[in-house]
Amino acid sequence: MLRYYLDLALRSCRRSRALTMLVVMLMGFGVAACTLSYAVLRVAAKDPIPAKSSRLFVPQIDSLGPVHNGNGQPPDQLGYTDAMALLHAGRAFRQTLLYPTNFGVVPADPARQPFPQVGEAVTGDFFAMFDVPFRYGHGWDAAADQKRAPVAVITDALNRKLFGDIDSTGRTLTLDGHDYRISGVLGDFDPLPRYIDIASTWNGFGKLAQIYVPFARAVDQHKPPLTDYCSSTSAAPYMSDWNSFLSGCVWIDGWVELPDAASAAGYQRFLVNYATEQQRLGRFAWPANVRLPNLMQMLTDHRAVPRESKLSAWVSLGFLIVCLVNVVGLLLARFSRRGLEIGVRRALGAPRREIVRQFLVEAAVIGTAGGALGVLLTALGMMGLDRVFVPEIARAARLDGALMSLTLLAAVAATLAAALWPTWRIAQVRPAWQLAQG
Repeated sequence: MLRYYLDLALRSCRRSRALTMLVVMLMGFGVAACTLSYAVLRVAAKDPIPAKSSRLFVPQIDSLGPVHNGNGQPPDQLGYTDAMALLHAGRAFRQTLLYPTNFGVVPADPARQPFPQVGEAVTGDFFAMFDVPFRYGHGWDAAADQKRAPVAVITDALNRKLFGDIDSTGRTLTLDGHDYRISGVLGDFDPLPRYIDIASTWNGFGKLAQIYVPFARAVDQHKPPLTDYCSSTSAAPYMSDWNSFLSGCVWIDGWVELPDAASAAGYQRFLVNYATEQQRLGRFAWPANVRLPNLMQMLTDHRAVPRESKLSAWVSLGFLIVCLVNVVGLLLARFSRRGLEIGVRRALGAPRREIVRQFLVEAAVIGTAGGALGVLLTALGMMGLDRVFVPEIARAARLDGALMSLTLLAAVAATLAAALWPTWRIAQVRPAWQLAQG
């Protein structure tokens, strides 16, 4: 029976080419708009490290007081005193301190000009905590952190730029006039959103750091962070008093890896006890104010999903609804023209459910054609995403098999939904009245 209904549907499409093409185009454009928006939103809102996101937390301690915190919440970043206290306490399975900074890279070839490069000052646990892959070499250990060792890890892109496509581990990298030994070259590491230092940059899709050096060495060299919040403008890092900056500003991103809920609860109690102790010692003049959000909570707090991604999703959904309303009208006109055909079938004994099945099969055929057009339009739209969205998002959005299947299914489902009302109306045809009119 299905083959018979498919044959009827194809014959009907050939008889009403104009109406069929119009419905197919409406569904194709409507579904393609939604698919493109979903592809972007899927990249922007995805879990950047699903295997560990529930185990990664950001300790927050209010070291500036209620006058300077936001809506009663502690700052997203840590001051130097608190950051070092948490690091030395060693209460987490893994922990790292980091902050983004700029480096002046001096190529080994004297004919090439130095150039600026964004980097990160991190502690040794950084690479294991965030499952950072290596193409060559490795990171450094806690001993290198303590010794302020002049070691560095660079990305594969920077490695190719400086040394070509070779293993550069053991070579010298000159940063701001200081020599570092390259201990490792990263593999495919491009997390989106860029959660690692989102508290510092407030940008989940900015430039990826190309250089990683030990945190303590960067502090010793007075490397200023890209962003900070100071309780006094006199403590700005650009002033000569580096010690005042260390004591009066929050600028360090702290991360801890806690393997289970019990560990997270224990670390939360540790933060409360630490802040209470600082109050008892007279350093804090306010009650303990701490927080321990996990990775996904941090992305939510910082609105990591770009506003234009959400806006485009709503706009495309509205466009699809407009298309569906028009499709309902077109299908109603298309089906109503076949009243005599339906009257004959009903007079010959066809039940209403068979009429419904016939027209829903026809709608599914049209929806499949609309989905195929939607896949083609989505592929074309992918080529121009960088003109509308952040380039990092546009590059990560891809038309894979799952998205193609979703496009087809969405087109068929939407067309079937639009066909329900016209199909119900045509199924109510009275055979005797239609035959008399015919």
